[in-house]
Amino acid sequence: MEKDPFWNKYERVHYKEQESEDVKQSHKYTGEQIQGENIGKISPTSSPYQPNWESIDSRPLPKWYDEAKFGIFIHWGVFSVPSFVSEWFWWYWQGVKRPDVVSFMEKNYPPQFTYADFASQFTTEFFDANEWADLFNASGAQYIVLTSKHHEGFTNWPSSVSWNWNSMDVGPHRDLVGELADAIRNRTSIHFGLYHSLFEWFNPLYNADKDTGFKTTDYVDRKTMPELYEIVNKYKPDVLWSDGDSGPVEYWNSTGFLAWLYNESPVKDTVVTNDRWGTGTACKHGGYYTCQDRYNPGKLVNHKWENCMTIDKKSWGYRREAKLEDFLTVEEMIGTLASTISCGGNLLMNVGPTKEGTIAPIFQQRLHQMGSWLDINGEAVYASHPWRIQQDSTDENVWYTTSGGVVYAFVLKWPTDNNKLILAVPVSTDTSMISMLGYNNGSALQWNTVNKQTEIILPSANPQSLKWAWVLKLTNFH
Repeated sequence: MEKDPFWNKYERVHYKEQESEDVKQSHKYTGEQIQGENIGKISPTSSPYQPNWESIDSRPLPKWYDEAKFGIFIHWGVFSVPSFVSEWFWWYWQGVKRPDVVSFMEKNYPPQFTYADFASQFTTEFFDANEWADLFNASGAQYIVLTSKHHEGFTNWPSSVSWNWNSMDVGPHRDLVGELADAIRNRTSIHFGLYHSLFEWFNPLYNADKDTGFKTTDYVDRKTMPELYEIVNKYKPDVLWSDGDSGPVEYWNSTGFLAWLYNESPVKDTVVTNDRWGTGTACKHGGYYTCQDRYNPGKLVNHKWENCMTIDKKSWGYRREAKLEDFLTVEEMIGTLASTISCGGNLLMNVGPTKEGTIAPIFQQRLHQMGSWLDINGEAVYASHPWRIQQDSTDENVWYTTSGGVVYAFVLKWPTDNNKLILAVPVSTDTSMISMLGYNNGSALQWNTVNKQTEIILPSANPQSLKWAWVLKLTNFH
């Protein structure tokens, strides 16, 4: 694969002339481990979690994550500058040479233009971390996950091992990760998390390791591991969302890092991790499973999982060519939330900011809509659990959760038969009661049992304050 001219310079200057202390201190877990600015010895026999999957997978998931249910994913980087097709723009242009992307560059940029030239245009002049924090708080999200580094390798913090390819040295000249972390913690109770890509498409060290069949680990030792230790020690994320894990677990030393994370790191008691830590680990190992993008099995899964998905159906990063129909409606978003949490998952919903640091009005509107809906219906969402049945057998537009002995029915479509909703699953008792969240101060609705089914008469008019989806509270049902 032909290298971008930028990487020829990057390899020559950074990798041959500069070796930071973080690079020198990145070692295997069984030997020396980096701890802040110091090197600490870790005894495999004295640590609760050992560097193997059996031990790593035995760690209980911190309670806060399961109770959170809803988070915001943020894909932001140099790819936000071309903002065409998706965040995979560079790979489509110079990796697989996708025709529409190649044509876009030929028509709009001079022949010698490189991907690195986009970095100076990643200006973020309108980025206000406080505004972002307030928006995410208004959405009802309980955690966020910001891209610290995507597959392009550009870091949104002043990384000590990404010379001249980070947000302090070029482009914004700001610590984007640090600013948002501070705003989230100062203004909200939201848990702050970070996404990090293990591999980089065109990094010469990674590709050299790959050419050896991953028998050498120069890239991991000098780039990936120092970055991971750095962002954990510096920003203390409650979520560490790994991705770009093409290569064996042994190559990445994933279990060694996770053992340190769970045993010694400053977030050892609160951090949660996903399942992308090397080839073959997805849906098999890690704190919670993501399995694949937009994973939503529609059935109960016997392990905590997450549905990471996008409001823009076609991209995680911002796209200038996006059309209105490319964005999920609020009804679709709430439907996805209901089906996800009913089956034991969390929903991580993505927005892609612009290169200027703004969040497009369509994303803002959707997040505010989610927040206003959750203000009314949050008791059926937060800290809820899957019920004995996830989806009604008569009406596929009804999903269930339970909390505190109460059953909640998410009604995604208003019934057309004289406002009569028929549920096949709930079984009533002599003390059963049904109400609608946000309606008439929780007063009881009319209902009856007919042929072992529950027939509910919903309010005659669809209240303007209650829209998009409706939640029924079923008390003393089983």
